[in-house]
Amino acid sequence: MIEKVLNRKNLYKAYRQVVRNKGSAGVDGMKVTELLSFLESNRDRIATSILNHSYVPKPIKGVEIPKSNGKTRLLGVPTVVDRWLQQALSQVLMTKYELTFEEHSYGFRPEKNIHKAVTQALKNINDGPDSYREILWTSTLRDSLTRLTTRFYFN
Repeated sequence: MIEKVLNRKNLYKAYRQVVRNKGSAGVDGMKVTELLSFLESNRDRIATSILNHSYVPKPIKGVEIPKSNGKTRLLGVPTVVDRWLQQALSQVLMTKYELTFEEHSYGFRPEKNIHKAVTQALKNINDGPDSYREILWTSTLRDSLTRLTTRFYFN
């Protein structure tokens, strides 16, 4: 499989995707715009180090990004070279495993996200057999009655 990852066409496709995604520099300070010239000089050395099991990814740069609630979240930014290699590996793994995922599996997949997962869940509940609505209604009713009973006896 590693030969497929290191295949020139796959690496070039990965390069194009990293450039398309843009992103900021990692701990080494290399910008996406500098990747091509770096790879022209170092691609073979990197591939050899991977084949020899001596390649070591660089540390990840920690960047705090703001959240909508006013707090921040730590984001790990790999170097551009490591992103290139991650993309090359991802492309090979996707061709191998994507077809085995269930249609309604939404985690970390192309064209899938949490919004689509919630939309599909609501569609299943609203359009599905009456048993979906009955289970949901019964569960909601049972929870409500439990809360009322608990308040009545313990308050």
